[in-house]
Amino acid sequence: MIARLRGTVAARTAAGLVVDVGGVGYLVAATPRVAARVGEETTVETYLHVREDALQLYGFASADERALFELLLGVSGVGPKVALAIVSGSPPAELRRAIVREDTARFEAIPGIGRKTAQRVVLELREKMTIPAEAPMSADAVTARDALVELGWSLLDAEGALAGVDAALPVEEQVRLALRKAA
Repeated sequence: MIARLRGTVAARTAAGLVVDVGGVGYLVAATPRVAARVGEETTVETYLHVREDALQLYGFASADERALFELLLGVSGVGPKVALAIVSGSPPAELRRAIVREDTARFEAIPGIGRKTAQRVVLELREKMTIPAEAPMSADAVTARDALVELGWSLLDAEGALAGVDAALPVEEQVRLALRKAA
């Protein structure tokens, strides 16, 4: 198995990145955190996916990204392209927190992930997460976060703005306080 490559990110193609290691170019489908390193000397954590008709390398900026990718591959109906899309969407810590909180909306926001796949990811991985269990987000907190997302905020920014707001307040008040906090 090829677990890590150290070399120069030589080019970005439609199929992925070309990492030049000692004169050999490896084609790697990688997360955006790796793709941003074109022209730089870098270390890429990799996962070699073996299929009947192909060997494909997937690249990650950290071992934590790769570990989460491998966990996602164990979910029924999640292949390497979908797992890469999920890992590319947010930092691994945020994704782990979303799984523990049973926040399927975070996964549904990723292109190619539907409601059933998002529910399967949460259901099958919730027990495997290594972070302390947190209570699932309340329905009002999810509604307030979704309202901020509809206003153009990213999921991470919306959650961050609502972190200091009392969840017992009505949804409208939570959104208003988050907006005021951002101004």
